[in-house]
Amino acid sequence: MKRLLLAAISLCGLTLQALAGNPDPAKWDEVLAEARGETVYFNAWGGSENINAYLEWAGGELQKRYGVKLVQVKLDDTANAVAKVVAEKAAGRNDNGTVDLIWINGENFAAMKRQDLLMSPGWAEKLPDWKYVDVENKPTIRTDFTVPVEGLESPWGMAKLVFFYDTARTDSASLPKSAKELLAWAKAHPGRFSYPQPPDFMGLSFLKQVLSELVADRSVLQKPVDEASFDQVTAPLFAYLDELKPVLWRAGRAYPQNYPAMKQLLADGELDIIFAFNPSEASSGIANGELPDTVRSFTFPAGTLANTHFLAIPYNASAKAGALVTANFLLSPEAQARKQDPKVWGDPTVLSMTKLDASDRARFEALDLGVATLKPDELGPAIDEPHPSWMVRLEAEWKRRYGVGD
Repeated sequence: MKRLLLAAISLCGLTLQALAGNPDPAKWDEVLAEARGETVYFNAWGGSENINAYLEWAGGELQKRYGVKLVQVKLDDTANAVAKVVAEKAAGRNDNGTVDLIWINGENFAAMKRQDLLMSPGWAEKLPDWKYVDVENKPTIRTDFTVPVEGLESPWGMAKLVFFYDTARTDSASLPKSAKELLAWAKAHPGRFSYPQPPDFMGLSFLKQVLSELVADRSVLQKPVDEASFDQVTAPLFAYLDELKPVLWRAGRAYPQNYPAMKQLLADGELDIIFAFNPSEASSGIANGELPDTVRSFTFPAGTLANTHFLAIPYNASAKAGALVTANFLLSPEAQARKQDPKVWGDPTVLSMTKLDASDRARFEALDLGVATLKPDELGPAIDEPHPSWMVRLEAEWKRRYGVGD
């Protein structure tokens, strides 16, 4: 009994020591001093050239201003970064981890929070530039796919599901206004619509959008999946997908790998309707020469999914101070305004314009959001993201029913 008590005391001491070793954003000068000379390994999706270019710019600024070297570890699936941290914890590597910062949200955040893989709570809301964040009008900044954030991740950008089409080929009067109308449109235009193959995030987002529209009681999606009722709740979704599959691009025998692949298919004239989680994505594609200037945006009047994406620091990160400096810089009005420029990325800001001074507000006011970007009042209502467990379960069931190339 005595040995067990001593072991418990020792473990508690190690835990407190680990927490004490975390840099405190409330003491920012100390964080800046500790960060200088550190290399931050930023695990982030690497499938978009304009996003990668934005991070190269950010890395240059971080090196110049703070002496922090930013290395983007390009991922095709964020779960791979989570798996690294899980493996390191299992191996007892509780410091000097290989992942310093992760671009994350939803299922992956929930998994890391559940397994205590994140740096201690509260750090995000202590960052100097947190004071600019629009927590009053953007509730998903503090709730990530129904999971309380609790300062465990720093908001980076906003997302809302929006559809795109080419006016040179598609009549705006024929555009669908709901998931049901999209199915009817696809039947009338076989081979002209598709969605990325799960587990791609955009592909799963499409499944969640359809389920959210067709489910009998949407509130059930805000709770963890109940296996006893899963088949009943999702029956309308899979009946929908059964009807959709034969009229998809390539008759559903193949799927686009991700959003960039869908975008290329629209540019090549193989698809007529695509979608993204960024209202400025079409304008960004036009500005970067990836889409014709005849592409425009539309959305469903009754609403589409909306969420916030974040930056998280693993509990065992090697460069925690550098990760804090990186997260704060990416939250700054300068970095946020550059990110929202469609010529750069077009990712909507998490900041409140009313909290900015005149010069920072002017950065945003000067932006040309592009001819294909819908105005905020044209985006329609926001549909809440389901609990992360739905994403996991829908992926497994989709693969069982329709899996391609497994």
